[in-house]
Amino acid sequence: DDAPSEEERELLARVSAGDQDARFLLGQLYFHKGCFASARLHFEVVSHTDARALYQLGVMYYDTLGMPADLEKGVDCMLGVTKMEGGRARLVKYAAMFNIGQAHFSGFGAKQSDTEAERWWLLAADDGNPLASVKAQSMLGMFYSRPESLHLKKAFFWHSEACGNGSVESQGALGLMYKLGLGVRRDADSALECLDEAAQRGNLYAQAQLMALLHARRLYVRAAELAARVADAMDVARVARETDCLPTYISKGIAMAAFYYGRCLELGQGVARDPVRARHYYSKAFQCDPDITEEFQLKVTHGEL
Repeated sequence: DDAPSEEERELLARVSAGDQDARFLLGQLYFHKGCFASARLHFEVVSHTDARALYQLGVMYYDTLGMPADLEKGVDCMLGVTKMEGGRARLVKYAAMFNIGQAHFSGFGAKQSDTEAERWWLLAADDGNPLASVKAQSMLGMFYSRPESLHLKKAFFWHSEACGNGSVESQGALGLMYKLGLGVRRDADSALECLDEAAQRGNLYAQAQLMALLHARRLYVRAAELAARVADAMDVARVARETDCLPTYISKGIAMAAFYYGRCLELGQGVARDPVRARHYYSKAFQCDPDITEEFQLKVTHGEL
């Protein structure tokens, strides 16, 4: 049914009367319906005065929505957003800064530069402002955890800021940092609290880490139940959308759970022994993340798991 909805008719009437805000809202309506050509038309009309429209155009160029891919133009739109002033600009400026940082980090649409990525993420994170980009705050926590840019106290600070502002990914990361004593004094109780809360909010990597804690404490039935649930997760993209967690860490969580569940099945820990199913889960672990699987295989060899 191509007949315009009541909302669309109302917005069209307001656009005809010269309402520029309605033009952005109409573009947004078309954008969410997947009518990208119509969305682009309305966004372009107001993109010089409405930062929200320019931001959406940047997303469309970068993500190839209804137009040929033009990553550089997408980044240019984001840069334009950061130079605009006013209340509407504030709504999207931090997100634009985060995206520019992502472009520099990946080298897609901008020259690859860890220094520029860090600079833009710091601008987007705005000293932990809860109204700024929580994604940037969490990403800085990840950035300072990398061997190439290692600074664990900064990593702990930014994950703490992001967690306080609602990031379930950073909440899980904090649990791991408390567990291992990375950037903070080791604290098993704080680790368990962070991992448990993040796990309840859908963070699969946190669920896998919680499962490993249960297994280490020989709570095999609970560990096996949780491992099976995480290991059988199928749709990484859906989980990423729902939790805002990085697909890489979702895959690591699934791999970790699959390996542990394979171990439980092989040894009969908390579940009936089943060597055939154990091999299936070991194989799944390797498919999801070969590196973490190799790490766990070494632990088994050394009698640590």
